[in-house]
Amino acid sequence: MKSYVLTEMTWPEVEEALKSVKMAIVPVGAHEQHGPHMNESCDAVLATEMAKRLAAVLYPKVLVTPTVNMGVSPHHLNFPGTISLRPETLLAVLRDMVVSLKRHGIDKVLFLNSHGGNQGTLGLACASFAQELEVDCYYAKTTASAKQAMKEHIGSTLFGHSCEREVSEAYYLAPHLVRPERLEKGDIVHGGRWERMRPGNPIQGFYRYEEMTRNGCIGDATQASLEIGKAIVEEALAELSAALRPLLAEPADVPPARAERELAT
Repeated sequence: MKSYVLTEMTWPEVEEALKSVKMAIVPVGAHEQHGPHMNESCDAVLATEMAKRLAAVLYPKVLVTPTVNMGVSPHHLNFPGTISLRPETLLAVLRDMVVSLKRHGIDKVLFLNSHGGNQGTLGLACASFAQELEVDCYYAKTTASAKQAMKEHIGSTLFGHSCEREVSEAYYLAPHLVRPERLEKGDIVHGGRWERMRPGNPIQGFYRYEEMTRNGCIGDATQASLEIGKAIVEEALAELSAALRPLLAEPADVPPARAERELAT
């Protein structure tokens, strides 16, 4: 499938693409431990692959930028190999990217994120850049919108990192990330303070990943499969593309009644 991927283009090709491109997709990942069975580049690679597929679906109106392959990962730093950015560092990099893109005439940006630790920083980035730089700025998790597929295929109560969901996505998008012979369940540390700070609890706070899991994993990666990965990724692509199409539409593409409502607001 054809798509515009900046790292694979010459400047004349980019110049031609800019005649139709309305939005840049910036893949945002991380470089952090993913247990004994996944490469530490996992998040960056999955963000990149999802961005390329989304760009193919939305061709010729979007362009994929180079990947930001490190993120906000201080909670993983006690596992060897993790590299973490400060939130302000990530903000600075993203800001410079947005400024550069705007110079080329792109004033709509989607940060397509594959690492939960980046979400707070990306929310701040979008709020700040929209006001300071006068751009339309959005962010999304790569597969968070695949709610039906996850409901059908994910059995673990605690999942989301080097688990059956993430390993399945990798089987479908980038199988080289996975060591199938080393798949393990998460070795969970029960009774820790982390249990009181997970989403859905009255308070949130910082805790290190080894407080929750001894091997760096949660969920049950042994249940992962290519079929599960395909179901999750394809549903997420359908949901993301449906949400983005109205943002990419030319004024003439907007139904008159809807255009009148938007003008009224």
